[in-house]
Amino acid sequence: MNTTEPSPKNTASPNTGSDTFDIGRNGSRASHTRFLGFLGFAVLLTAVFIKPLFSLTAGAIHSQLDSYIVLVPFVSAYLIYDRRKRLPKEYGFSLWAMIPLLAGIIALTTALKLHRPGSSLSDHDYLALMALSFVCLLAAGGFLFLGRKWMTAAAFPFAFLIFIVPMPDAMADTLETASQLASTEAASLFFDITGTPVLREGTIFQLPNIVIQVGQECSGIRSSWVLVLTSLLAANLFLKSTWRRAILVCFVIPLAIVRNGFRVFVIGMLCVQIGPAMIHSVIHRRGGPLFFALSLIPLFLLLWWLHRGEGPRKGTPETEDLGGSPAPPTGGSEESSRT
Repeated sequence: MNTTEPSPKNTASPNTGSDTFDIGRNGSRASHTRFLGFLGFAVLLTAVFIKPLFSLTAGAIHSQLDSYIVLVPFVSAYLIYDRRKRLPKEYGFSLWAMIPLLAGIIALTTALKLHRPGSSLSDHDYLALMALSFVCLLAAGGFLFLGRKWMTAAAFPFAFLIFIVPMPDAMADTLETASQLASTEAASLFFDITGTPVLREGTIFQLPNIVIQVGQECSGIRSSWVLVLTSLLAANLFLKSTWRRAILVCFVIPLAIVRNGFRVFVIGMLCVQIGPAMIHSVIHRRGGPLFFALSLIPLFLLLWWLHRGEGPRKGTPETEDLGGSPAPPTGGSEESSRT
């Protein structure tokens, strides 16, 4: 009985290379479409919220507390740009979108329902709710169009957008009061250390030639909040381990208190040594940026020390530089590159 081998002409050629090219091209096209879809969604969402966002920006520019808000979107955009090579190029759909979607709808409904004539909701709190709704809905769009993997890779830049939400009035008042009392205690400690004769009653210091009171406007809440944002950025950019990042951010709280107390102490000593007119000097009225800059010195020293402690382990090549980007390969023979 004769058997015949199937002719190569009768078997379908897999044509692997051509099919792979078509699948890759179609996948790339689909990913490109989803990315463009997210950009379109972001533009449409911004157009819907344009009025409250414009009011928020205009108010932040002239606000002593919320002026940092204007810079937040640019910082987030830069962080995403800096991570662009590490972000996934394939996008997908994720049901995690339901969580920020629900939060955004609740914030939007609350803002629209309570923002009426005679309502107890202030204009500032209304803008805070609208900004919160915008950020939540934008995050929902990210999960819908880009997927969980992409949002996870861009978690910090996206989460940083939450700082466009201004502090609610109740939160700002609470933090100002707490900072006022803590700064008073710190200033009192400085006076005691230097042996300055002083009588204290609450937040009032009776010094030779002058009586000063630490008011809420002296709490330094704005510079302290900006210091928190600075520590978050520095920790994310320059540190790898979670516990080191936590140490840097938590260090900001006592640092801000000491800085505010030191400012009160310096102003009080200037009034004692030079004259009571120093209470109206530029050091008191416009000295905030100077003391903020001074507080950056110990913050960056701690950052340097923490980063130094994250040096490469013995036998492990250092693969990242300060910015988190892959370090350029070093020269050398194959023998010297082995672990």
